Amino acid sequence: MNELSINRLIAASPEVVWDVMVNRQEEWWCPRPWRAIITAQDRRPGGVCDMVMHGPDGEVMQHRGIYLAYEEGKRFAVTDAITGDLEPTGPFMIGIWSIAPEGSGTRYTASARHWTEEAMRQHQDMGFVQGWTACAEQLAALCEAG
Repeated sequence: MNELSINRLIAASPEVVWDVMVNRQEEWWCPRPWRAIITAQDRRPGGVCDMVMHGPDGEVMQHRGIYLAYEEGKRFAVTDAITGDLEPTGPFMIGIWSIAPEGSGTRYTASARHWTEEAMRQHQDMGFVQGWTACAEQLAALCEAG
C-alpha cells in the first residue's frame, strides 16, 4: 500500500479531540502560516468536502472532494478522486483521520493513501511528514488548552 502516516498522543479525551477535529477544523487543518477555509461540508459518506487553502504569499489551493467514511467520534476519510457531484477527477490521495482512546488521552492518526508509489513519493517530497506533523501539533494544542 502506498501510504504515509503520522500519529500523536494528545492529552485530552477522545470527545474533546473529536469535537476540535470536526468543529474547529479551520484552526488546525493547515500548517501555519497557511490557513484553510471550509466552503462546503456534508459529513456523511458521499457528502461534499470542499475547502480552499491560503498561503502566506497569496497562494490559493482549492481542494474539492467527498467523504468516503464518516464514523462519529472515531474517524473520517476523504478523497479528491471524486467531487461532490460524483464527478471523477485526477486522484491524488485518500486521507484518513482517526482517533482512539489511549490511557488518559487520545491517539490521533492521520494517513494518506495514494494510487501510485510515484504519487506517494511526490507527497512525501512536498513535506508530508513536516506538514501533517505540524497540523497534529496544532490540533493537540487546541485540545490540550481545554
